[in-house]
Amino acid sequence: AGGSRLLDRIRKWYYNAAGFNKLGLMRDDTLHEDDDVKEALKRLPEHLYNERVFRIKRALDLSLKHQILPKDQWVKYEEDHRYLEPYLKEVIRERHEREAWNKK
Repeated sequence: AGGSRLLDRIRKWYYNAAGFNKLGLMRDDTLHEDDDVKEALKRLPEHLYNERVFRIKRALDLSLKHQILPKDQWVKYEEDHRYLEPYLKEVIRERHEREAWNKK
């Protein structure tokens, strides 16, 4: 139990040290957009996609101005959810299936 609490504290520290949350971004907003991620983004419900676009545009604007959000608007570790992960897992599973089928 003690080791998992230490690991959780390290994760939270690293999350905050990365800095993207200070711009209002979530972890999935920072993924490298390879073909799998691009396909997963196409499958997002419209409201999730629009929220992502808003966060990215706001972060770009803040970055250009060399500013960060007020601390009460930072994305907290506990509030960050992997909204893209289920779609990405499905895309990767389908790609692996296609690749296995094509090998036959």
